[in-house]
Amino acid sequence: MQHRAFERQVGSSANPTASTFGCLSLAMLVLCGSAAPSAFGGQAGGSKPEAEPPRPSPELRAQGAGQPPAIDGVLDDIVWRDPALETGDWRSYNPLYGDTVPQQTKVWVAYDADYLYFAFQCQDPQPRGIKTSISRRDNIGADDWVGLSLDALGTGQQSYHLMVNPSGVQLDMLNSVAGGEDESPDYVWDSAGRLNESGYAVEIRLPLQTIRFRGGTVRMGVLFWRRISRLGVSVASPALEPGKWVFERHAELTFTDLQPRLPREALPSATFAGNQRRATPDEWGAADAEADIGISAKYGITSTITLDATLNPDFSQVESDAFQVEVNQRFPVFFSEKRPFFMEGAGIFTLAGQGNDNSLQSAVHTRRVADPLFGAKLTGTAGRMTFATLTALDQGAGRGLPLGDPGTGKDRLYNIARAQYSLGPSNYVGALAVDSEFAGGSNRVIGTDLSWRVSSTQRVSGFLLASSTRAPRAAQSTSGVGGQAGYEYSTQRLLLVGYGEHYDREFEMQTAFINRVGITSGWGYVEYSFYPPKGKYPWLRRISPFSFTQRGRDRNARGNELLQVSGVRLRFTRQGFLRVDRFDGFETWAARQFARGNWRAQASVQLYRWVSLDSQFMTGRSVFYDPDEPFQGHTRDTRVGMTLQPSGRLSQGLSYRHVAFDRALNGERVYDLDIVNSRTTYQFSRQFFVRAIVQFDSSRSRVLTDFLSSYELRPGTVVYAGYGSLIEQRNFVNGAWIVGDGDYRTSQRGLFLKTSYLHRF
Repeated sequence: MQHRAFERQVGSSANPTASTFGCLSLAMLVLCGSAAPSAFGGQAGGSKPEAEPPRPSPELRAQGAGQPPAIDGVLDDIVWRDPALETGDWRSYNPLYGDTVPQQTKVWVAYDADYLYFAFQCQDPQPRGIKTSISRRDNIGADDWVGLSLDALGTGQQSYHLMVNPSGVQLDMLNSVAGGEDESPDYVWDSAGRLNESGYAVEIRLPLQTIRFRGGTVRMGVLFWRRISRLGVSVASPALEPGKWVFERHAELTFTDLQPRLPREALPSATFAGNQRRATPDEWGAADAEADIGISAKYGITSTITLDATLNPDFSQVESDAFQVEVNQRFPVFFSEKRPFFMEGAGIFTLAGQGNDNSLQSAVHTRRVADPLFGAKLTGTAGRMTFATLTALDQGAGRGLPLGDPGTGKDRLYNIARAQYSLGPSNYVGALAVDSEFAGGSNRVIGTDLSWRVSSTQRVSGFLLASSTRAPRAAQSTSGVGGQAGYEYSTQRLLLVGYGEHYDREFEMQTAFINRVGITSGWGYVEYSFYPPKGKYPWLRRISPFSFTQRGRDRNARGNELLQVSGVRLRFTRQGFLRVDRFDGFETWAARQFARGNWRAQASVQLYRWVSLDSQFMTGRSVFYDPDEPFQGHTRDTRVGMTLQPSGRLSQGLSYRHVAFDRALNGERVYDLDIVNSRTTYQFSRQFFVRAIVQFDSSRSRVLTDFLSSYELRPGTVVYAGYGSLIEQRNFVNGAWIVGDGDYRTSQRGLFLKTSYLHRF
C-alpha cells in the first residue's frame, strides 16, 4: 500500500501497470490516484463550502495504569472507568472533508513501565451493519476499523499507524514524509476486538520495545481515525484538512516519566525446500532438496538508535508475484519488495517526490539484491537528524553469466547511507550516498532532496543526483546527473500540480528502479471538485473533472513526446467509483513518432458487505515496441474482478483480463492474451490460515499454483508449509520440450517448509 501523491483519493482499484499497457509513459500513473497520502482511501481534495473549519489540535494526557488491562475486547477494566479523552468532533477526510457521522467514538489512553494501552468504544446506531472478518494480518481494508497514528519521537517525520477491525485483526504501517505509508513492516503488539450492543470495542497493548522515543516527560504526536465501511467514510480526530497529512494535525499526547525499553531481539530460522523438474512425459528428474538455517538480530544501541543484522537470511517466504502483462511493455514491470529484512524501515531511503508518477520510481529498490549472504542496517534519530545505513552482500549477482565474463561467479556489495534533517513537521532536507561494487567495477551516486510545505495550501519537493560508473575492466568512468522538481497547490476544491525531470543519458543508479534515462520532460495536472447537495443527490458524493498534460524529449528514442488526458471521476455511496477519460498525443520510439489516442473507463463498487466488483476497459491506438521495426497498432484491454466474502473467515478473489493487439495497417492480430488470477483464503483463527493461488497466463501457456498454510503466533514466530507447481503447455519431441504445443502438464513442483522464532530479551 504505497500512499504517495495521487494514489488514493479516487479509490481506483485498477492495477497501475495495467493502465500503462502498450502506449503510456509511467508518468501517467499519476492519473490513477489523488492529491495527498492517506490511510485507506486518501485525504479528500475538497469539501462542501459550508463545512466548518477544523478546531485546533487538542492537548491530551495519558493516565498511569495501576492495574494492567486484560486485552480481550471488553472494556470492563479499572483503567477504562475514568472519563474518555476529550477528542472533540471526529470529521471526515474521505471521500469528503469536514462531515460528521452519527457513529461516535470514545478513546482512552494509559501506560505503565512496559506498555502503552489504547481503548476504543465505537458506537454505531446500526450495529448489524458493521463489517468485520477473521482475516490475515494487514488485510482489513474492506472492514470497519479504528486506530491511531503515533509520532513517538514528536519530530513530525515518521509515525506508527496501527489499525484494528472489530474482530481484533491488526494492520500496521510505518508512515514517513518521503515514503508515505509503508505496509510491509509487522510490529509486535497485541490487540483484541469484540462486537457489543452499541457497536464494537477495541483494545491495543503496544510494547515500549516496539517504538522509539526519548525518555522522561514524553510528548508524542497522536491522531485517531475510524472507518465506517458501509458508508465508505473515514473520520479522524483531530480533523485532517485538505492538502494536509497527519504530521500537521497530530494532537500532543503527554506521558509523565515514561522510560524507553531498548530492543534486544534474536530471530533464528530454519527452512527446507525441495524442487523437481519433469525430465520426460513419464519421469521426473532428481529432487533438488536444500535445508538451511539463518539468524537475524536487533540491538538497541540507545533509545533512538538500532542495529539490525542478518546472516544467511531466508527469503523463500516471498509470496508468488501476481502475473502482470509483460508482453510489449515499453518500460520494465515493477514488483514490490516483500522480504522482511529489507522492508523494515525502508521508507527512510525514499527521496522526496520520487514514485511511479515519474521516471525514477525508487532510488533504493532492494529487489536488486537478489540473493544476499549478509546484511546490516543502522537506523536512528539524533536531535533533528534521522539517519540510516544499509550494507548487503549479494551472492547472486554473478550467477548465470557466461564463462569469460569478468563478473562470472562474483558477488556484488551494496553500501547505502541516508540522512534527513527535520525542518519542522512534514518538512526536511536530506542526503543520499550509494556505492555498488562488482567484479572490479563500481557505481557511485550522491544526491540531496527537499520536501517543504510553503503554506497550508502549497508544497515544493525535489531531488538532485550525480552518478559515476565504471564497468568491470573498463579504462574510464562515465558520469551523469538526474533530478526532478515539483510544486503542488491544494485547496478544498482545486488541485494544481506541476513537475519537471531531467536525466542524462550517462546517468546510472544500480540500486534504483528507473524507467529510462536520457529524458527531459515536464507535466501539469489540474482537478476541480464539485459536491452535489446530499438532499438532492444522496447517492453521488463528488464529481471531479481533470486534465493532465505531459511534454518532453527522449534523447535515446531521438524524438519528442506529448500526452494529453482529459476526463472525469465520480464518487458514489457504497464506495462506488467511476472514471472516464481520453488520451491523445504522440510518442517517439526508435526514432519514429507514433500517435496516441485511447478511451478508458474504470469502475468499482462494494455492492454488499460480502461482495465487491471492479472493472476496467481501454481501447485505442498503441505501439508495438520492436527495437528494429516498431509499428502502429490498436489495443483492446478489458479487466473484470470480484471479491467474495461469504463469511468472516472465507475470502475469494477472482479476476480476468483480456488484451488484444492488432496491426493498424491491415487489422492483423499480433497477439491475444488472457490472464486469470484466483486467490482463496480461509482463516481458521487470527493465527492460522490456509491459502490457494491459481494463476493462468496464456502468453506463456502456463498455470501457476501456490498452496500455503501458516501459523503465526506473533510477527517472527511462525510456521509455514507450502506446495507449488508450474503447469505448462508442452510437447516432448525428439528428446526436447516444445513450449506452447501439446497438452498442459506439470513441469515443475516444489515443497517448502519454514519455522522461525522471535525471542525478545
